[in-house]
Amino acid sequence: MKPGRSAKTALTDGLIRAAAALLLCVVLGFGLRLSDAAAPGQLLTGPALLQALRDGGLNIYFRHAATDWSLSDRRTANDDRFSCDPTVMRQLSAAGREDSRRIGEAMRTLQLPVSEVLASPYCRTMETARLMGLGEVHAAEAVMNLLAADYYGGRPAIVNRARLLLASTPPGSGNRVIVAHGNVARESTPVYPGEGEGVVFRPLGAEGFELIGRVLPGEWAQLQPSTD
Repeated sequence: MKPGRSAKTALTDGLIRAAAALLLCVVLGFGLRLSDAAAPGQLLTGPALLQALRDGGLNIYFRHAATDWSLSDRRTANDDRFSCDPTVMRQLSAAGREDSRRIGEAMRTLQLPVSEVLASPYCRTMETARLMGLGEVHAAEAVMNLLAADYYGGRPAIVNRARLLLASTPPGSGNRVIVAHGNVARESTPVYPGEGEGVVFRPLGAEGFELIGRVLPGEWAQLQPSTD
């Protein structure tokens, strides 16, 4: 078992790979479904998005929070990608850590149900998810950074696994929180989120998934209408 993986993670990734084999023809057709995703002006916002999130059953994809761009990934060994050493891999900045905490606090205040939290095994993604404090965080290779794709079946394999995950219904009655990378979202979905941005997708099973909302780090609290 690779570093950062749990038994649940291994099972989750195994199921996703099995589904990928069975639904390959569907995956290849996702491009058509994604082209029908809501245009920016049609996305849910404010109370409408809040209600959809409270109803549960959605996938919320976060790009990891803000990082220190004075650093860079300098991986020299295979397992370096999991390192939390800033001299080896780019890490969250102080602002990114604070954003992560505030996002999680806002989501709890809004009483958004979360039934599963998955994150790419990179330190900056795992730390973002843990600082949110929305539940136990499980490392998921299904959303591995595309820069490491050669070790995980190649870029198309990661893209397909990410799409299958977004198309699948979260367990239980809550939402699934996924914390991963901008490059995975850019290749797997219609959007390229900024650091800390949350993108909300409605899973449609064999039909793929639908983009229904986008929330910047400081916008979560604004979903709740003012009572003044």
